Amino acid sequence: MAVKMIIAEDKIVVKNLSKVFAIGEIKALDNVSFEIKRGGLIGVLGADGSGKTTLLRHLVGLLEPSFGEVLIFGLNSFKMRHKLNENLGYMPQKFGLYEDLSVIENLELYAKLKELPKDKKEEIFEKLFKFTNLAPFKNRLAGKLSGGMKQKLGLTCALLGLPKLLVLDEPSVGVDPISRRELIAMVQELTDGGTTTIWATAYLDEAVHFDSCIVLDKGKIIFQGKSSELCADIACFEEKIIELMGGYENKKSPLVDGFKLAEFNVEYPVVAQNLVKKYGDFYAVRENSFKIKKGEIFGLLGPNGAGKSTSFKMLCGLLRPSSGKALIMGVDMVQNPTLASSYIGYMAQKFSLYLNLSVYQNLDFFAGVYGLVGENKKKEISKIVEIFELGEFLKLDTKELPSGFKQRLALGCALIHKPPILFLDEPTSGVDPIARREFWGHIKGLSSLGVTTMVTTHFMDEAEYCDRISLFFKGETIAIGTPEGLKKQAGVLTMQEAFTVLIEKSEMNLS
Repeated sequence: MAVKMIIAEDKIVVKNLSKVFAIGEIKALDNVSFEIKRGGLIGVLGADGSGKTTLLRHLVGLLEPSFGEVLIFGLNSFKMRHKLNENLGYMPQKFGLYEDLSVIENLELYAKLKELPKDKKEEIFEKLFKFTNLAPFKNRLAGKLSGGMKQKLGLTCALLGLPKLLVLDEPSVGVDPISRRELIAMVQELTDGGTTTIWATAYLDEAVHFDSCIVLDKGKIIFQGKSSELCADIACFEEKIIELMGGYENKKSPLVDGFKLAEFNVEYPVVAQNLVKKYGDFYAVRENSFKIKKGEIFGLLGPNGAGKSTSFKMLCGLLRPSSGKALIMGVDMVQNPTLASSYIGYMAQKFSLYLNLSVYQNLDFFAGVYGLVGENKKKEISKIVEIFELGEFLKLDTKELPSGFKQRLALGCALIHKPPILFLDEPTSGVDPIARREFWGHIKGLSSLGVTTMVTTHFMDEAEYCDRISLFFKGETIAIGTPEGLKKQAGVLTMQEAFTVLIEKSEMNLS
């Protein structure tokens, strides 16, 4: 069937767009069609693997469609991409920065690529530095910036020349809610009414900031329209997406049946005693102390660079404290790391899986690392396969798994030795809302059996699942308590607001 050529100077037109990367593979994009009028902030929402990046790469002309057509203001994005470049700003997921160049050197490079006039360059640089607060870091290597600052620099480079089309592929991934809010404000402030901005994200709460939204699932559009039609407020957005994906049945976690912990007479399985991590004169963590009760779900929250990841690493033995103690089941992690680590199941951000190994090989490897052998090893692998419905994927390379099943596999690998403690570092990053619900169902089920969990997350709605939360800022705990207690302390109704209010109050007290 022939594709009709459509010329629309004031529109972005995507018509019957499909992309298959290899014969027989599932379509990364499946007959996607939409139109966007020039101007405004448009969100493309979806989990990892939903098709967001593939769509954006077609919009900027980096991919040729398997079928269909993309027209950017009347120009075919693939065939005429060189003509589009002068009016295009693009920030890929890795944001294209040169980490061994300084902030100012990156900007100078992008200004040359954009052919920015010399007489206007300094004025533009000054405006961008003032707005982004990057001026004090002009001579710092890009690789040494915090996550939020890297994203600001990436956005700044993409914005040079005020492009007619600004395409941002998950610019807020892995950054805290305050930094995400600042990034969105930066785009809204620095783009004029003639710029069309397309912002891809897995953070559903960002939808309230967009003029309109496109929601993708498995390469197909499941919603397109005004943000107000999708979410009246932040609290309902996730519910609407789950409904559009076919719904979620809230049921008992299958992990609960047959999961028996060894008997431990320890009231506080995880204890931080005056933990300090110092690099020269800089304190990454300063005198941090807390205790986590048996069966408690304990959240570590804070902005990027606040010290939560450093504390996390000291507690699970990946980083040696400068002073203080990390006690796991009463065992000092520094003095006896082998015994202390044996009590922990660890699930790192992006799941710590070996992507070039098959699903079964990952299970076999982690079972061996945790000391399982012989028939017991086979039995526990079989249980994990059954519980997480991994049977049909056992021979598949792990890199080929959908995000939700990667998460299931990673959790299964962390639990295969039935540890009394789980350490979870941003375990739901990039997965769809249904997979997130399933994951937290498992964690709450394990908690009911006495498994103690420590978790970091940038999803503020997930903080509501925690029994208690420690809020970090500039290396110190600034607040600790239940979600309700922290909201009451901040005088707000949501954890998103509590996070922002408590951090900003602490910053004012320190300044």
